[in-house]
Amino acid sequence: MRLLERFTSTSGREGSPWTGLSAVFLKEMADHLTGARMRILEILILVTALGSVYTALNDIVSGGSQEFLYLRLFTTAQEPLPSLVGFLGFLVPLIAIALAFDAVNSEFNRRTLSRILAQPVYRDAFLFGKFLACLATLAVVFSAIWLLVFGIGILRLGVPPTAEETGRALMFLFATIFYAGIWAALALLFSIVFRSPATAALASLAVWLFFTAFWDIVAGLLVPVLGPKQILTIGDMLALGELELALARISPTTLYGEIAVILLQPVVRSLGLVLPIQLDRALLGSPLPLGQSLIMIWPHLTGLVAVTILLFALGYVLFQRQEIRA
Repeated sequence: MRLLERFTSTSGREGSPWTGLSAVFLKEMADHLTGARMRILEILILVTALGSVYTALNDIVSGGSQEFLYLRLFTTAQEPLPSLVGFLGFLVPLIAIALAFDAVNSEFNRRTLSRILAQPVYRDAFLFGKFLACLATLAVVFSAIWLLVFGIGILRLGVPPTAEETGRALMFLFATIFYAGIWAALALLFSIVFRSPATAALASLAVWLFFTAFWDIVAGLLVPVLGPKQILTIGDMLALGELELALARISPTTLYGEIAVILLQPVVRSLGLVLPIQLDRALLGSPLPLGQSLIMIWPHLTGLVAVTILLFALGYVLFQRQEIRA
């Protein structure tokens, strides 16, 4: 009730809970875009993106299918380099964590947080400004990659992208930003919980590594425990497979990977279990239109946004309860 009153009423207080939001947002945005940390990340992203697109273009020019050429720039891999999607699945969490792991605890350590909040800047505006600046920086970075890929494709391929390709690539860009938002919100949460930036960074990286490398193993161990004890019918087998798939989708990495598959490979028509009698219709045939693909991944996109909101809300509650002294 008190939290609701803060957003609906400002009686007895000057200004609103959002006083100072623009100042915090612009200051943090400028720090992110001009800092040495971002310069290092930009060079890393540029090198990996150019390498992946170069190998993809070589494969496309040498022959093969001429459908969805611009989508193939994201998905084509050639040894020893993975596809651009593979690089993004690895780099996106690291970039998001690198931008947010010291967002709050660095202010504590520099003893500047009490000075900031002594100004007409409320805690709500301070935390929202930090998170929105991080999210906007990630959007700028990934939008630049998106434009770079399409620009190189236009120069080398000599044909413009179709509306279907552009729409699918744009939706993939939005999904990438939401995926990065999860790890940014997680790093922001740990920057509130831990006063040491090194501890916050290690905790964020540990969670990312767990869901990237070890969650599939944990899910495989949980399936026999939570699933049917005896497999007697086809229904039991399907229930076991659906349980394993549901457990795997707890990981944001799995959700992002399935979104990339559906958006960037239109011929894929199913993400779940497929029976042999359903094989022809599920995996073969003409590519799905963009609207049908969005219907398939809508729960995935909703899950990414929901997890981002939950992590930020948890950090918000913890930050509001912290004692800040001069």
